[in-house]
Amino acid sequence: MTFTDPVDIAAHCARAAMGMMDRYGVPAHPNNFIVWYAFVADRDPELTKAINGILRSGQKFTDTICGELHERFFGMSQHEAELRAVGKRIEDAVARVMEYLSTASQGAIQYGNALENFSGELDCPTPGPELGVLVKSILDETKVMIEVNRQLEERLETSSGEIARLREDLDQLKREATTDALTGLANRKLFDISLRESALESEEERKFLSLLMIDIDFFKQFNDSHGHMLGDQVLKLVARTIQDCIKGKDTAARYGGEEFAIILPDTRLKDGVAVAETVRRQVAGRKVLNRRTGQVLGQVTLSVGVAEYEFGETLGAFVHRADEALYLAKRQGRNHVSSQDDLTTTNVIEFEDI
Repeated sequence: MTFTDPVDIAAHCARAAMGMMDRYGVPAHPNNFIVWYAFVADRDPELTKAINGILRSGQKFTDTICGELHERFFGMSQHEAELRAVGKRIEDAVARVMEYLSTASQGAIQYGNALENFSGELDCPTPGPELGVLVKSILDETKVMIEVNRQLEERLETSSGEIARLREDLDQLKREATTDALTGLANRKLFDISLRESALESEEERKFLSLLMIDIDFFKQFNDSHGHMLGDQVLKLVARTIQDCIKGKDTAARYGGEEFAIILPDTRLKDGVAVAETVRRQVAGRKVLNRRTGQVLGQVTLSVGVAEYEFGETLGAFVHRADEALYLAKRQGRNHVSSQDDLTTTNVIEFEDI
């Protein structure tokens, strides 16, 4: 994202950003400033929605949350730099292999030419001593070719091993770039990619597609009461439970903060609601325990919204509908699952009441 605001507007946005950062206790370092400048300048609707959601929930802008906002909306520069570096090393290793092969090819051509010359000389009547010299020359050329091939084999073996290691590094970096470090689920970047691919497949093959948006109830109060370390344990618990409840091509992701999402390909709305109920019951049936003290800290519950993809709609509209169902679940008392059908029913009731 680039900023090309006129000087007066830029100055106004900068002052407003610094003011809001001070108000909400956000450390004034460059990454945070970029996020809040973009927020007050209203540059990205998704960023605006994310920050407004955090403000509504009353959460504190911890270093973790600030880092997630910057990573989500302004790229993962460290991962990208590492990926580019490993990619460049692979290119260099492949270039060396091509150079080795080129050298070997030239050597083979020279050896072939030498054999042709020797063959021509052998066709001529040759005295005994000169024949010995000719045979020695052939043997010398053959020894040179054998040594060239031996060196080539060693170099190719070394380069192949290096390329294999670099590919492993590249795969690891790709996994890290698309995985949430705390929970091990897909991160927001991979969620966006998976949702786009699933929607495309749904369109092309005319298959159902459902989306679950999940939020941990009263997570801020739990954090404030028991601290962020135990809060992180709750996030891990919920993530493990969600992962245990899905299968096959389903994708579970940490959407941001205490919010999760599940993409369910080839799944219609009623089946998506069934998955949501399973996740909700599984989490609600567990108690949070402080392992150090043995104290039971209470029950964790979830609110879940479920939507089904409509062919031709934007992904933003799809996610928004699942979000609206999630907010409805919270309004209905939390520890609850609502679907887009409930939104329609609610709208009809409100209209009739009017």
